[in-house]
Amino acid sequence: MRPTPALDVRGLRVTLPGTARPVLDGVDLTVGAGETVALVGESGSGKSIASRSALRLLPTGGVAEGEVRVAGEDVLTMDAARLRQVRAGTVAMVFQDPCAAVNPLRRIGDFLTEGVTLAGTMSPARAAARAVELLGAVGLDGSVLRKYPGQVSGGMLQRVVIAAALMGDPVLLMADEPTTALDVTSQAEVIAVLATLRERFGTGLLFVTHDLDLAAAISDRVYVMYAGRIAESGPAEALFARPRHPYTAALLASTPRMEGPRGRLAAIDGQPPDLREPLRGCAFAARCPLATEVCDERAPLPSPAPGRPDHTAACHHSDLLEGSAVDA
Repeated sequence: MRPTPALDVRGLRVTLPGTARPVLDGVDLTVGAGETVALVGESGSGKSIASRSALRLLPTGGVAEGEVRVAGEDVLTMDAARLRQVRAGTVAMVFQDPCAAVNPLRRIGDFLTEGVTLAGTMSPARAAARAVELLGAVGLDGSVLRKYPGQVSGGMLQRVVIAAALMGDPVLLMADEPTTALDVTSQAEVIAVLATLRERFGTGLLFVTHDLDLAAAISDRVYVMYAGRIAESGPAEALFARPRHPYTAALLASTPRMEGPRGRLAAIDGQPPDLREPLRGCAFAARCPLATEVCDERAPLPSPAPGRPDHTAACHHSDLLEGSAVDA
């Protein structure tokens, strides 16, 4: 019997007031226990809304349909009391800017412990001990508990936020661009911490990023999102070596490289489709060099690569990319 996934999203559709089409349109996504899954794509593709749906943190006026199961329970249908418990322990989020996650007037010790104590899942004494334990796990000592956020570096504060996310021993940890606001050295430290914690605690990790190199380095599997739909998904090594969707191939081609000949950086012409306009066919058709009439008329369904049922692409012409390799 297969273990219950940390996150299992099926047919997720999210609509917002004032839009002509869903911001998320039939998203399927799975994160296994102890697995790292990257969700990549351009800004505005729907990555953050997809991840925050696991906490039922939808934009104002947002309506969600489908299933979003965390450790087997559907977050979209549970009552408010159970949702508070899930947010306090089962699933946790690490946001992009650690400074926005903490109260600058409260000590770090209070930030780490008050959530679980107010939720009633830990006594104050147990919460304090757990905070020291997790600070050690992210490479900090207990003296940090007495400091204020302004007294530590950005990299240290992001480690504190990661420790706070783990206070309730979640089965699912989501990280939404957690290294974007940090310098290169701090980025590497935070990534190493996340990898170590995943191995130590067996937590499923959903890593949201626009950095393809980072996604390739840390993830077991990757989902590529475009205009609220999953364009391609599969094992990280296979997806980056042989992309099956023109959007994935274009993203890889536009990634700066230190090696190889110097030249003008490749770019993806055009813009993503406007949410205020209805969408009939493939969302990427207007920017795709392989697009034909069928792409404008009918949205493609995900189809597996020959001999690789775990590597799928939603493209009418994915066969034209079969066997093509991309230097990564």
